[in-house]
Amino acid sequence: MHLWHCFPLPLLALIPLAFAAQVPLFHSNVSVASTNLIDALSADPDYTSLLKLLQQAKLIPTLNKLNASTLFAPTNNAIDRHRSRNSLWTAALRDDASLFRDNVRETLRQELFYHLLNYTIAELPPDQSPEVLSTLHYPRQSTSGPPTHEPPPYPPWLPVPGGTLGGEPQRLRFATREDKSYAGVDFAGNGGAEVVKAPVNTSNGVILGLGDVLEVPPDLATVIQRHPQLTYLSKILNADVLQFLNSTAELTLFLPVDSAWEALPYYERVYLESDLATDVLGRMVNMHAVHQKSVTYSESLKDGLNISTVDGSSLEISVADNKTRVSHADLVEPDVYASNGVLHTVSDLLVPEGMLQPTPEKYLLLFNCSQFVSLLRSVNLTSLVNDTETHWTILAPHDDVIAVNDGNLPEKGTAELKWLLQYHFLPGKQTQKKLKNGMLLETALEEPGLAGGKQVLSVEVSESKSKDEGKSVRFGGVGIVGEPEQIGNTLIYFITTPLTPPEDAMTTALPSLDLSSFLAAVFATNLADKLKYTPQTTLLIPHNAAFKRLGLLVSSHLLAASNKPDLEKVIQHHVLDSVVYSPELREGSHRTFSTLEGSDVNLDRNGSENGTLLFTASGGWADMHSQLHPTDMLTKTGVIHELSDVMIPRSVDLTVGKLVRAAKASTMASLVTKAGLDWILNGTAPPDDSQWAEEGLGEAGWTLLCPVDDAFKDIKLDELYKDEDGLKRLVIQHLVPLQSPKEDSPEKNIFNSFVNNRPLVLDDDTTYTTLLSANNLYGDIVFRVDPPDGAIVVGIKGARGDRGKRDWAHVVAWGRSTTGGGTGGVIQIDRLLIPYSPSWWNAYGAPLGVGFIGMCLIGLFFFGVRLIWLRDTTEATYEPVGGFGQDDE
Repeated sequence: MHLWHCFPLPLLALIPLAFAAQVPLFHSNVSVASTNLIDALSADPDYTSLLKLLQQAKLIPTLNKLNASTLFAPTNNAIDRHRSRNSLWTAALRDDASLFRDNVRETLRQELFYHLLNYTIAELPPDQSPEVLSTLHYPRQSTSGPPTHEPPPYPPWLPVPGGTLGGEPQRLRFATREDKSYAGVDFAGNGGAEVVKAPVNTSNGVILGLGDVLEVPPDLATVIQRHPQLTYLSKILNADVLQFLNSTAELTLFLPVDSAWEALPYYERVYLESDLATDVLGRMVNMHAVHQKSVTYSESLKDGLNISTVDGSSLEISVADNKTRVSHADLVEPDVYASNGVLHTVSDLLVPEGMLQPTPEKYLLLFNCSQFVSLLRSVNLTSLVNDTETHWTILAPHDDVIAVNDGNLPEKGTAELKWLLQYHFLPGKQTQKKLKNGMLLETALEEPGLAGGKQVLSVEVSESKSKDEGKSVRFGGVGIVGEPEQIGNTLIYFITTPLTPPEDAMTTALPSLDLSSFLAAVFATNLADKLKYTPQTTLLIPHNAAFKRLGLLVSSHLLAASNKPDLEKVIQHHVLDSVVYSPELREGSHRTFSTLEGSDVNLDRNGSENGTLLFTASGGWADMHSQLHPTDMLTKTGVIHELSDVMIPRSVDLTVGKLVRAAKASTMASLVTKAGLDWILNGTAPPDDSQWAEEGLGEAGWTLLCPVDDAFKDIKLDELYKDEDGLKRLVIQHLVPLQSPKEDSPEKNIFNSFVNNRPLVLDDDTTYTTLLSANNLYGDIVFRVDPPDGAIVVGIKGARGDRGKRDWAHVVAWGRSTTGGGTGGVIQIDRLLIPYSPSWWNAYGAPLGVGFIGMCLIGLFFFGVRLIWLRDTTEATYEPVGGFGQDDE
């Protein structure tokens, strides 16, 4: 319901008298005609359009009720020009009710009230100094929505005090210049609508004909946008500030002119012109805005007055030599009227010293990194680019880099984006001189997987061959563009692509194909999630070749579905329960680290400063080492390094029996058990009353030559089981009690202490004693290596079988046990080695033959000697006649 409904008719009848009481006394030279305002307008053909508008606005009774008023009456020509710019007036003149916002024509009425004073102007202004007039227009907040269907209240329509100017009516200036009077001029008397007709005095007021329609002052936002000296401010105003300016009542603004903004540094203007200065610009406007119960016009600006702004700061007014200053700025133009306040322009920005200072954020905008700043703002990380006290190094991508990678970045405002952006900030100023290849720099990213610790970023530095080119620097594998920029305590590098913080350990390691065997083992267990999310861990991953060197039987055992507990222990033995980066690993000569498996691993550094780093497992076999390759593959929970070999913890017992099962040699396992040697399979000592204990083999490691099941297809097992002695001889032929070769083996077969994962040294011509050797000349075994393909065969040493078919076998696979001091294990062969018993000929024929031939040769030798002797003794001898002379002697 309209406000007029709230007034009873008797009260409305008193309102004209109240206005009449405010009318000043007439000058004696002003004559009053007998006609009233409406009669005078009707009598003049120049006011037909105005009369129609007054009728549409239902103001005819109002003008008849008013006494001693002043009407600035636009002529028909003035209204014709104005209606081309004002659809409301066009609709009113056409009597087109569909274009009216409401049935009471309030908007049109308010615009006409701006042409009406509640008192009579006694005379025209004498000069260009404006006279300030109070109109009957009381601005109010604009309403929106469809026209109401309620009937209009009864006339007369009289203005209701109140509105957006603190209860005061809108003002109008009136001035004379060059002998002509103008209404609606500015503070200097310029502009306005010319009075084109002589004043017409009526019984209830005076009519001043205007050559133009008086424009009703719009809201402050529109005033700013139209002001010729506020073009820069108009350009940078955002929607939030505009909403504040056009919706806040009783607002007084002291706004800097364009020259004040142009005096700002370039980076400040770039910042203010961006979409990121919303908060700062809003605060700056609040520092220039005063919101009180009344509007502060220029006549209220007295010397010594202090005015509090919306932001809370204070503006001090000083007046001297007819010059008004607002704080440290000069008042340029006072009293620019608006519907919800007044605007004063000043010569400088009214902001405290230090508010406008260089910040990393402003320079990022200057360097075309506005999208990066926008992302930071979306996750409330602006403190990182507005902190001028803390030293930071920022890795910032340009806008074109963000555009190319936009599809790969998380959504704005998400926790994932915040996590990513923090990785682009490094504490301290990391100049290029400080950067060294392989450095790990802390970032601002606090990673939960590091128990709240800071995630690190790797640095790669390569020296250029040309001195002019300098260093080539990469952060986390990402290159930089151009030279870094230093702004105060901040150093900015421009990167070629956004950085991605480390992922979980499994995701990080997956692209490395050389680590796939270990990862496959992890996924074969239930440890993948544990390794992903356990905080503060260092994962040591062996290369794929490590599983080959581990031995096929050991690998088969660990990867078997029934042996997952052993595999899980091995995997967790490769996970340190602390984060250890490569610089820390290289410090000192010996260190111990605990693992998730529960036991420790030892790290030793050999040689010089960059010597070999060797990890030693808590168990496994003797001299079990793994060379560390510090790679610093960063993860959410720590770091990954690479190893040369798999480490076996002491909690995993690799017995001969387990390796036999891995070899799928159930037949050989059965034979060993039936031979009463099952304790070898179990990895335990022989019974105290057995011959093996008496022979001192209780602590020996055992190596079993284990034929595959197919090797027994031609063996009658039933008969073998019945022959206990033969079965035992067969089994002990395949058992080697010591890992070291016999003393007469070549030196090249000496056991290699660095990761020799074979149960025995399998070099060419290496000989070992079996349990059968004590009672059989042919109990030893010997290994041969075939040079063309490197195939290894093993046979009974000295055997003379049928071309070796029963005495030799190919080595198929092996596996080393951890029992017996970590010596021994299983060597899988493709044939059964039958204990060798030489034939009568091999045993006796050859020696007898050699002896017979030798005796024959000896007999022939002595027979030849006898013949020569006999010949010398039977031949005649002669003496010269007369005997031998002295010379002959």
